[in-house]
Amino acid sequence: MASKGKTAILTELYLLLAVFFLGTNPVAVKLAVREIPPLPFVALRFVAAGLLLLAVARVFGGRGAPQARDLAALAGVGALGVGLNNVAFTLGVSMTTASDTALIYAAVPVWGMLLGLALGLERPERRGVAGVALAFLGVALIVWSGGGEAGSSLEGNLLVALATVCWGSYAVLSLPLLRAYPPVVVAAYTMLFGGLAAVPAALPGLLEPGWLGAGGTAWAATAYSTLLVAAFGFWAWQRGVSQTGANRVLVYQYLITLVGVASGVVLLGEGLSPARLAGGAVVLAGVYLARRRPE
Repeated sequence: MASKGKTAILTELYLLLAVFFLGTNPVAVKLAVREIPPLPFVALRFVAAGLLLLAVARVFGGRGAPQARDLAALAGVGALGVGLNNVAFTLGVSMTTASDTALIYAAVPVWGMLLGLALGLERPERRGVAGVALAFLGVALIVWSGGGEAGSSLEGNLLVALATVCWGSYAVLSLPLLRAYPPVVVAAYTMLFGGLAAVPAALPGLLEPGWLGAGGTAWAATAYSTLLVAAFGFWAWQRGVSQTGANRVLVYQYLITLVGVASGVVLLGEGLSPARLAGGAVVLAGVYLARRRPE
């Protein structure tokens, strides 16, 4: 019992750290892609993070390398949930605000829950469904109140919306893999495959040497987004999914939204209207409802 309690506490701690790093990621990405082209940024970021986690997996991965029959599944999940997700996400962030990005990403649990139901992988509790619905209403309130603000664009928001579908799908489609392999192994291989999937689209930009002269801020943001967001954040997320299930973990996406909005306001000077504050309160209420244990 004590061991299970310790594991649960560590899982919550890792997820909360992941919330902070993933929440501040839109700001880091915006700072990076000011000087580094978005597609090369995605390819380099995830190939590097995947190789780093592969090295970690060799030391701490337990059951080791995946079976050959599972490589296709890892490649497919990685191409969708890491490659396409982050190509759309990074291009979208470059066209819209960090706050809008964070707000739109709060819809991820809806896609994850719908896909999980369709595939019969998870059956969310009524409380979880109600919490997700309430939080989604809060997100809608925030998004509708922010239309037409400086720095936001329809194209960027649509790309970010596409990324949410990919990320919600990733959390659910990775569940069978997480039953067979440790989270660090799944994160490492899906990340590496996702980064490699982005290389063909990134190749023209990679061959242009100008971005190598990017300034210190851009490279620091790239390192942050690679090491703390991609490597640690993805691993912590996979660990949470393996321990608690995709629907419960996806509720943390709402906390990522709040961190993302706050970091956009504080670090980039983006606007925050009273309607957005009200929507944030509704989001928190939904998170509480979905996470509250029955008495």
